[in-house]
Amino acid sequence: MRHYFVFLKRKRYLLWIIALLIFILYIYKYIDKRIRPSIIAISEVRAKQVTIQAINDTIKNKIKNDIEYTDLINVKYDNEGKVTLMQANTILMNIIASDIALEVQGELKEISDSVIKVPLNNAFNTQILKLPSIRVRIIPQGAVTVDFATEFESTGINQTRHRIYIIVNTDIKMILPLVTENIKVTTNIPIAETIIVGEVPEQFVEVPEDNILDVTQ
Repeated sequence: MRHYFVFLKRKRYLLWIIALLIFILYIYKYIDKRIRPSIIAISEVRAKQVTIQAINDTIKNKIKNDIEYTDLINVKYDNEGKVTLMQANTILMNIIASDIALEVQGELKEISDSVIKVPLNNAFNTQILKLPSIRVRIIPQGAVTVDFATEFESTGINQTRHRIYIIVNTDIKMILPLVTENIKVTTNIPIAETIIVGEVPEQFVEVPEDNILDVTQ
């Protein structure tokens, strides 16, 4: 009889252990299916924000107000005041692109030593419980590429606003507990603009090519 009760007791413990394992497996599946994508998405947004902010701050600190539109683009007019040519200062653009790429590369290496905290309350969409934060690391991957882009916008009769942007592309690796994601980050910052009076030529001369502006590690 005693052995029978011992057997029932052990069987009860075994059932409790099985039930606990099933419950843990269910919680894991639920988190993996419902919560994990939200955590990754929120962490990715935060990682991009930090990276873009670092890039923008680097560009602003590097350029400040030292670059004028006329330093980058030479606009030529004819005797009647019509725009005949808009020529890019390729040498200066390449120097700026190379300097910015190196500065950004260094800044991204510095933020890789820091840790971003993402509150789990955002992932669970609750403010009732105080949940802990997960730690996210950002590690730069590959090269930083810098390019220029332009935008024309009509501002009135026979007037066109011409903006010049710097575009920065880079890849980062986002590291979470048990998860690693590669993210492509792109940001653009306007650095100069002017109002052109008269018709704008359809093409530029000697605009830098993308491969000239690539800077590898």
